[in-house]
Amino acid sequence: MLAALACFAKTKTPPSDVASMEQKLHHIEVNASAQRPDQTPTVFTEKEVNAYVASDNVKLPVGVQSLKLAGTPGVITGTAQVDFDRVREGVHSSNPLLGIFTGVHEVVVVAHAHGSGRTGYVHVDSVSLDGVEVPHFVLELFVDQFLTPKYPQIGIDSQFALPDRIDTATVGEHQLAVTQK
Repeated sequence: MLAALACFAKTKTPPSDVASMEQKLHHIEVNASAQRPDQTPTVFTEKEVNAYVASDNVKLPVGVQSLKLAGTPGVITGTAQVDFDRVREGVHSSNPLLGIFTGVHEVVVVAHAHGSGRTGYVHVDSVSLDGVEVPHFVLELFVDQFLTPKYPQIGIDSQFALPDRIDTATVGEHQLAVTQK
């Protein structure tokens, strides 16, 4: 849901943050191929994640720009500029409740997220457009009508397999820690 509702602006970021993120991702890939992976947590800082996302390394969904992520214990907040006309391209609805999802808006998504047993879990708590919270039932309509057809793995409640033998993922204060098993 965050990825589908968020957007990235290509901004200049210190190469060291991107390089640090790339180095940690490489460590995870190499560690995954070990017979007994090192279980020491790999910690990604919020600064590294945002630099990496703003780089050319991540391709965001059409219509999503300027994504910034912030972590507090167990919670991820994503803020982005979303062009809903581009997100909705090719899919139309006559439902007037979905009329708020037109034009360009600042979107803030707050979600509980964690990983355990090699499975990632995300529950979207709230979504706001330009500072106004979207009612849950309207959000469900939007997800069903526009997101699920394009991104079947994304929803208000999402579960997915964690890659590279990642066993746990813990969102902390301005960081994400992952362990491999």
